[in-house]
Amino acid sequence: MSGAKGSGSLSTPWATTTARLATSTGRQLGPTTWRLIEQERIQLFADATDDHQWIHLDRDRAARQSPYGTTIAHGFLTLSLLSAFGEELLDVTDASMAINYGLNRVRFPAPAPVGCRVRATATIDKVSVADIHVEVLLGFVLESDMASKPVCVAESVSRFYTAQSNTLSM
Repeated sequence: MSGAKGSGSLSTPWATTTARLATSTGRQLGPTTWRLIEQERIQLFADATDDHQWIHLDRDRAARQSPYGTTIAHGFLTLSLLSAFGEELLDVTDASMAINYGLNRVRFPAPAPVGCRVRATATIDKVSVADIHVEVLLGFVLESDMASKPVCVAESVSRFYTAQSNTLSM
């Protein structure tokens, strides 16, 4: 895995097993390396999601009319970084597959202005062991080097499957 543009080298994830996860509630993970939020990334996200609101793309108008004085990243752009940050924070070594099962309680307390760097920490909030997977609730906090409040706070639900559980019903 390689770092995002402007992020430098990746941090080392906490390597564990599905069995060890069951006793890891409360464990703090991170921080990750910083990732730069560039206007190009914001533009690509706008194009991918058809969200072309001026506060994200029009630098001149944002400088004049926005309370932030510049363009800002989409909240969903910061949220979308959870997958990459999660891989940087946690490596479940006996999992043959991991899926994003969903999200809980997502908030964007502060904007992520163009040119800022963001990184994440997470806490293992809950672990549930089922017949064919281990479900993990990670409490993420994404901070910016340009804001005193987090730019994203979210609970991510992931499921980790081992080789023995590769037969799934849809």
